[in-house]
Amino acid sequence: MTRARTIPFIVVTIFIDAVGFGIIMPVLPQLVMEIGRVDLPKAIEIGAWIGLVMAVATFFASPLLGNLSDRYGRRRVLLLSLGGLTLDYLLLTFVDTLPWLFIARALSGIFGGSYAAAQAAIADVTKPEERARNFGLVGAAFGVGFVAGPAIGGFLGEVGPRAPFVAAALLSAANMFYGLIIFPETLAPERRRAFDWRRANPLGALNAMRALPGMGGVATVIVLWQIASLVYPLTWSFYCIAQLGWTPSMIGASLAAVGVMIAIGQTFVVGPAVRRFGERDAATLGLAVAVAIFIGYAFVETTWGAFLLLVPIALQAPVQPSLMALMSRRATAESQGEVQGISAMAMGLGSLAAPILLTGTMAYFTADDAPARFPGAAFIVAAAFGLAAMAMLRRLPRVTRGSDDEGVDQIPPSVTA
Repeated sequence: MTRARTIPFIVVTIFIDAVGFGIIMPVLPQLVMEIGRVDLPKAIEIGAWIGLVMAVATFFASPLLGNLSDRYGRRRVLLLSLGGLTLDYLLLTFVDTLPWLFIARALSGIFGGSYAAAQAAIADVTKPEERARNFGLVGAAFGVGFVAGPAIGGFLGEVGPRAPFVAAALLSAANMFYGLIIFPETLAPERRRAFDWRRANPLGALNAMRALPGMGGVATVIVLWQIASLVYPLTWSFYCIAQLGWTPSMIGASLAAVGVMIAIGQTFVVGPAVRRFGERDAATLGLAVAVAIFIGYAFVETTWGAFLLLVPIALQAPVQPSLMALMSRRATAESQGEVQGISAMAMGLGSLAAPILLTGTMAYFTADDAPARFPGAAFIVAAAFGLAAMAMLRRLPRVTRGSDDEGVDQIPPSVTA
């Protein structure tokens, strides 16, 4: 009964989170230009700093919320986070200065750190050999939400840049009340452990990571992949204006198409790929496809070409759920929240670097005094980090699938740092 209620709720939660996140993307450039009274190149630079602020907030919040969920349970942490996101979206409907916009996005990063508790709830009720598939369902929910979110955001953005935030607040509030009714606690009292501030911070999480065999290698891959994959949420809206001259509705349509491909990939590609190749090789295949797409977007100049490159995005779907499954296998039942906090922290660490590396690069090559105008420069940077992630992943040993302690005893010392 717990499993039957948990997985649907987590899937719905991630779906609504994705809708709330995607609904904002088509209007963010317009909102920054309106509030800051700046042109597009300056808005791109401001967007980089906004992304950095969100990343810092998530970086510190993720291990804290993961450890809190190990102590007090997943239900409390998730419901409180959903309530916080609701208030954050309401704040975004009223902000009229850049400092308040930065504060609002920092709150988005803090409450978005609850993703660790959501992943831990999945691990609580799922056998190790089934986790990649169920993490894939979470990815599919994100993809479907990404279909609806940008489409709604693009449509509402034509009404005004604040309208999408009202819709996001209503969706988040509805999900919180849905969770109050349907979501059970997944962490049994006997599996909870005392909260310790020494573990519930980034430095403590790093120490915990080093104590778990093989965790450092997987975490490094997650950091590198996070930097590469953030090229879409951080730069896409700006890129589409600078490179292709699209309107908010066209940007929304393209993001919806991305969501369709993600949903198809998570639903129909992840499971067969992991069964056929194993988690490490399935992730490697996805990374190779992602790098090829990044290079394509660096140079594409036509609308039809940009939409054509969206199609193979479905094939990169195994990367994230496979990496999450590899992390989860290296945790005990009592430390799933902490380990998912470590994975979220690794993603946060990548998010710290991504705004400067990606949006900052794009801002440099679209500025009036740029040595050469190249809006696609950020995708070259993403491709380089994708290749680095693939190289690091290949250093991880092939493991025996289907065991509770998959590969733990096979991790060489060279990848445990």
